[in-house]
Amino acid sequence: MRLGIVSDTHDDLDAVEAAVETFEREDCDIVVHCGDVVAPFSATPFASSFDFHAVRGNNDGEWALAETVDDFGTYHGETAELTVDGREVVAYHGTSGAVVDALVECGRYDYVLHGHTHQFVHETYEDTVRINPGGIPFEGAPGPHYAVVLDTGSGRVVDTGSDDVERFTLSAGIE
Repeated sequence: MRLGIVSDTHDDLDAVEAAVETFEREDCDIVVHCGDVVAPFSATPFASSFDFHAVRGNNDGEWALAETVDDFGTYHGETAELTVDGREVVAYHGTSGAVVDALVECGRYDYVLHGHTHQFVHETYEDTVRINPGGIPFEGAPGPHYAVVLDTGSGRVVDTGSDDVERFTLSAGIE
């Protein structure tokens, strides 16, 4: 299966629409948003052909998302536990680094997906793969916004750009 991962879109509709286009083009079966969608209006473009799942971020607008997301997908609240292609996946915004580390180190999950730091991460700890797709750059910071597509079918994870994990640039960043 192809799993799209995005986080920290912060009402950036251009980035959201680019992510949706990427996930559709890449034939994603499932998309997970790891929090900080922020306002409900910026969640609605995710009403698409894929199954959509979202977790709550740490911005005030996140509390109003549940009803909007549940109209076309699943809003999980703090964490989402999914079984994708026989693999155990957990998504959490990442507000607490200690919680992210505990999820990675507990050995219960094949994939731990998170956001919050706005920094791309793709690393393996024992049998668990941690992925943070990144987010919009902070003002003045260089770099684009990314979305990640993970192919869960092979069970093998190699460097970014492989057939397993692909990273897609969504925008040029804040000017």
